[in-house]
Amino acid sequence: MFLLWVYSTNGIAQNVWRTLPDDKSSLAYNEAANWVGVIFAAYSLFGALFSLVMARIATKIGRKKVYMGALLLGGIGLFSMVLIHNQYALLFSMLGLGIAWAAILAMPYAILSATLPASRMGIFMGLFNATITIPQITAGLFGGVILGLLGGNAIMMLGVAGVSMIFAGFGVLFVKDNS
Repeated sequence: MFLLWVYSTNGIAQNVWRTLPDDKSSLAYNEAANWVGVIFAAYSLFGALFSLVMARIATKIGRKKVYMGALLLGGIGLFSMVLIHNQYALLFSMLGLGIAWAAILAMPYAILSATLPASRMGIFMGLFNATITIPQITAGLFGGVILGLLGGNAIMMLGVAGVSMIFAGFGVLFVKDNS
């Protein structure tokens, strides 16, 4: 999600509006930036709607399956942005991202809190938060290097993010969930 927030405006401007990488003052770039605001609102709406039913789905099929499925849909949503050249079609990408975002905000904590002893909850939740911040710091430090290796094509960073989220989805298979 961090890569989405950092690279979506440049990526969509380049991929959909066909701007040049350093063309941040053109009308096309500004139209793209405005559209990013619209699609971010859409993924937030999709996430809010999914959060209304997520707990019921998790009760029926399990938290791990919900979390894994949500991450896979989010990864597909991110990666699909590389292939989409129509601004309205990006709304379909946002459906997967909204579902993933809702699950990211809830499922890891639900899975973890069911496993931890109450007396050690604070320590382990603090350590768990490091698994969120360290990858973001790493992406911040090395994102520019990766972008350079991708020829400055910011939309490809969303592809990298999508593949990463798909791997994370499959990584959920290795998580123990004490329901």
